Amino acid sequence: MGAWRAAGARALLHVAVPKLAVVALAAIALTACRQDMHDQPRYEPLEANPFFADKRASRPQVAGTVARGQLREDEHFYFGTVNGEPAASFPAPVTRAMIEHGRQRFEIFCTPCHGRLGNGDGMVAQRGFRHPPTYHSEQLREAPVGHFFDVITNGFGSMYSFNDRIPAEDRWAIIAYIRTLQFSQAAPLNELPAAVRQEFEQAVSQ
Repeated sequence: MGAWRAAGARALLHVAVPKLAVVALAAIALTACRQDMHDQPRYEPLEANPFFADKRASRPQVAGTVARGQLREDEHFYFGTVNGEPAASFPAPVTRAMIEHGRQRFEIFCTPCHGRLGNGDGMVAQRGFRHPPTYHSEQLREAPVGHFFDVITNGFGSMYSFNDRIPAEDRWAIIAYIRTLQFSQAAPLNELPAAVRQEFEQAVSQ
């Protein structure tokens, strides 16, 4: 009889121990289900904070603060000016790769209004909005490159600023492509390659 009781006790122990372990784990899990990791003791952006006089948790930058990599000492490159005047030259040599990159950026950001050739007949203008000026007017052909940089950066007339959409390097690439478009529509005959000049002269004489 005693052997049967001992065996029964052992059997109950084998069943009870796993159940107790499950209960213990559940208790630990339930006590851990708190919101401390979600609602951390910190302020969210633009959240109110009564500690400051203006009640804002997000503090304004200290005057003169410059983020790393944004010092922008190069006036020519970052502002398109030289001694405060619109730059007449590019801040770096213009390469074919730069022009190709400028074409890509131009077709993304500029073509909708200015058209692929810069004539001011983009799809936005065709749908009834104000036509931008053509790049091929004498005024814009003679405008310094710094003028285009300023317009892209700050906007002009109906055109809004692209400062937050197009970095300075891409602005210069776009301007290089604009100069290429201008040259393509008003190139002096004597500056064309011989084969192209011959083809043009034949077409005119017919």
